[in-house]
Amino acid sequence: MTRVLIADDHAVVRAGLRQFLETDQSIRHIGEAGSGRETLEQLNEGEWNLLLLDINMPDRNGLDILRHARARHPETRVLMLSGLPERQYAVNVLRAGASGFLPKDSAAEELLKAVRTVLSGHRYVSGTLADLLITDMDADSDQPLHARLSEREFQIMCKLAAGHAVSEIGRELAISVKTVSTYRSRILEKMNLKTNADLTAYALRTGLIQ
Repeated sequence: MTRVLIADDHAVVRAGLRQFLETDQSIRHIGEAGSGRETLEQLNEGEWNLLLLDINMPDRNGLDILRHARARHPETRVLMLSGLPERQYAVNVLRAGASGFLPKDSAAEELLKAVRTVLSGHRYVSGTLADLLITDMDADSDQPLHARLSEREFQIMCKLAAGHAVSEIGRELAISVKTVSTYRSRILEKMNLKTNADLTAYALRTGLIQ
């Protein structure tokens, strides 16, 4: 029995996704979570074949939830959903272990195609994203600055850009303040930036945060 968990903080979005998924007779159970905390609780309490995860959850970054799912529930495949530009996030979430990335404005047919692809054990990227990835391979100099970051560096960069303090990030990720500071220095160096304010300005300009 295929079980799918929808994690999005907007009830209307969850209802729309549920409606699409209910047209697939192979999906026998659909759960919902409206926050990062609820998502983690549902993952810990049940067995899920697929997690449809919004990258922007109000209380917990979607990248954090993705890392938790990959570490604690490797049998659960994760398809990330986002209203943010594909180029800014997609490569990083795929690096972090997501089985696919899909824009929220995708048609119902593409959503179902992505779900079936991921459930069959394959990765899914949209045609637009595939073109972007090929273009980036042919022109590395045109890649965004954050493409230089590792998965962990990108995760911490997003938190710094959103205004999280180093001590807060350390608690969330269960690492020391010194380690976070080391990551911060490395991030700024790789991106040729000087301050957290520069990171915030960059993230706003590129659509990484809103």
